Amino acid sequence: MFEHLDAVFLARVQFAFTVSFHFIFPAFSIGLASYLMVLEGLWLKTGRGVYANLYRYWLKIFAVGFGMGVVSGIVLSYQFGTNWSEFSHKAGPIIGPLMGYEVITAFFLEAGFLGVMLFGITKVGKRLHFFATCMVALGTFISAFWILSVNSWMQTPAGFALNEAGQFIVESSWWDVIFNPSFPYRLTHTVIAAYLTTAFAVGGVGAWHLLKDRANIGARKMFSMAMWMAVIVTPIQIVVGDFHGLNTLEHQPVKVLAMEGDFDPSPNGAPLVLFGVPDVDAATVRYALAIPKLGSLILKHDPNAPLPGLKDFPREEWPPVAAIFWSFRIMVAIGFAMLALGIWALVARYRKRLFASRALHRTAVFMGPAGFVAVIAGWITTEVGRQPYTVYGLMKTAESASPLDAPAVAVSLIAFIVVYSAIFGMGIYYLLRLMASPPHRGETEPPNVPTYAAGITPASSLEAPASHHSGGADGTS
Repeated sequence: MFEHLDAVFLARVQFAFTVSFHFIFPAFSIGLASYLMVLEGLWLKTGRGVYANLYRYWLKIFAVGFGMGVVSGIVLSYQFGTNWSEFSHKAGPIIGPLMGYEVITAFFLEAGFLGVMLFGITKVGKRLHFFATCMVALGTFISAFWILSVNSWMQTPAGFALNEAGQFIVESSWWDVIFNPSFPYRLTHTVIAAYLTTAFAVGGVGAWHLLKDRANIGARKMFSMAMWMAVIVTPIQIVVGDFHGLNTLEHQPVKVLAMEGDFDPSPNGAPLVLFGVPDVDAATVRYALAIPKLGSLILKHDPNAPLPGLKDFPREEWPPVAAIFWSFRIMVAIGFAMLALGIWALVARYRKRLFASRALHRTAVFMGPAGFVAVIAGWITTEVGRQPYTVYGLMKTAESASPLDAPAVAVSLIAFIVVYSAIFGMGIYYLLRLMASPPHRGETEPPNVPTYAAGITPASSLEAPASHHSGGADGTS
């Protein structure tokens, strides 16, 4: 039944499917852990119960998402051995230690403090509990640090040598391996993407509840914080993305040319192809809508700067052009849509309409999942754009696969699709159910929080009349 299919292609599809499921959860956990840290810090600083209630609200969601991220990621390490044994053998001396560092730093840190964070709020003092939250947030960042170092080394390998067995080994120092040429850009771009993904998810949930109850102070607070993130952080992400693109052009020019749809060289300045239909066989973009010289202005900061084309490189070096041409445009379009929503919210805030504009709230609900779509589109752009290599320029994907038959890979792929769809489908449904329940309407702290632990006087100093903070339709809360 599967004999005519290519085993390497099926192995790639299997890894893409599982890592796509996995990627959305760490992207959410990284941002949400930092958001929880901010909420608890504001709670300690101000004593306002709204921050305590929001912390409790999002902590349950974080716990479920974190658990799903851990479970969905375990299978990836097994695939290195089952489907990509040649890659594991040759790149293992570098990849293995880096993955090990992630376990002994980030995972141990998260595991050590996660229990205190989830269950210790009534058992330990507020400041100690806040420290646990900070450590979990730090752990998620350290995890991203090591995983992205691994991925960046595969994109821009550095600091290595080949031994007699054809294995990649460290040549000079681990510093050159870890801080390879693309790592700082990829780390910054990905972590900011995680923060924006969380911000728009939080903003979408807040907007959903504002549509039902405009006076809900918890919904107002989370929506306001999310929109500040949108208007401040999205422009930073666009600038970081520009620097990341320049770095990619330097080290992986074929990827960038495929992203841009530049088949022909442009000696007098390349156009920016906004839309079109890439035709790889004819080496052209049909029905192209392009702006002259803007491509060179973006990529070289000079409208007349020459740029090569895909035709300057052998066809066997080309990645799947159509896939990354469209995934890149989806990512960029979502980025500018995020910026537009942030500006809209800023104008509404200035006009005292942040919590009154139902059109803004409906748009924010629609944009709630946008960050997840953007990170998957960005991942496709990065990883598919690396083809036909696993270690860019040095080890091809076809040379990395295990000697497996197509039917064996196909059966395991089907099993993954069925199991992941069932288990994680139910998990996502449960997350949505948690998000659909409204946050606490008032300022009062949860009754089982030991207020004495932080040296804050109980009850009266933390309780404020709900009408004082939730009345009106202004944008000041």
